[in-house]
Amino acid sequence: MLFNSFQNEVLEAGCDEAGRGCYAGPVFAAAVILPEDFFHEKLNDSKQVQEKDRDVLRSVIEKEAISFAVASVSVSEIDRINILKASIKAMHLAIRALKQKPAFLAIDGNRFTPYPSTRHICVIKGDGKYANIAAASILAKTYRDEHMRSLHLDYPRYDWASNKGYGTAFHREAIKAYGLCEHHRKSFNINPETPTLF
Repeated sequence: MLFNSFQNEVLEAGCDEAGRGCYAGPVFAAAVILPEDFFHEKLNDSKQVQEKDRDVLRSVIEKEAISFAVASVSVSEIDRINILKASIKAMHLAIRALKQKPAFLAIDGNRFTPYPSTRHICVIKGDGKYANIAAASILAKTYRDEHMRSLHLDYPRYDWASNKGYGTAFHREAIKAYGLCEHHRKSFNINPETPTLF
């Protein structure tokens, strides 16, 4: 069972990212402010939710959220500043884009750079504990998956429609055969011979 938010004294946004461990594509992040009575039985960490249910949840969240925003940081920026800083930057961009400004942030994970004038807490595996973080994980994941499917149209050899840029066996074999393209993260020093944890 998910708690709706970490605290209920002030307006709170949940934040999460998607695509941090991928070989290719931008990193996405979302920030979501849910109403106090929000509930959906299928809402959970996006990695625990089937794709068809994530798409349903995305529509529900976008309809019922008090405010939500999704942002991304490009591969070139990831390579320039590193993936951790890029993930946090994407969260900051999403928070900045919220139509209603939260006074408190619940961040998935254990690292975050404070957002100006806003208190926050980092929650390890927060997307499985708090509904607003879970909702952010659903939006970040579905928006990123949609983006990777669009990149697949120009680069079908890497099968991004299926692997979404993660280092699957097929993706690694394609890199061995065709090399890297403009959408691969060069700073990751990708070695297609090395099995990935993702």
